[in-house]
Amino acid sequence: MKESLVQQCLELLKKEDIKNELKILFKPVMDIILYEINPYIYVTLILVFCIFIMILAILILLISVLRNYNRMSR
Repeated sequence: MKESLVQQCLELLKKEDIKNELKILFKPVMDIILYEINPYIYVTLILVFCIFIMILAILILLISVLRNYNRMSR
């Protein structure tokens, strides 16, 4: 009984008109969710960029320290 109900629901969802109606129904909900998390996305991108710059600076400092160490050990 449960499997036939699930199968009927799946077959119903395969129809194009039902898919379009569901998209229309959930579009306002998705817009609200995206509007609410938009600032967090920007903050996350800024933090990732700052971390990238810091890692790049550490790499440059490490390379310069290793070059100085190799010069002194000669």
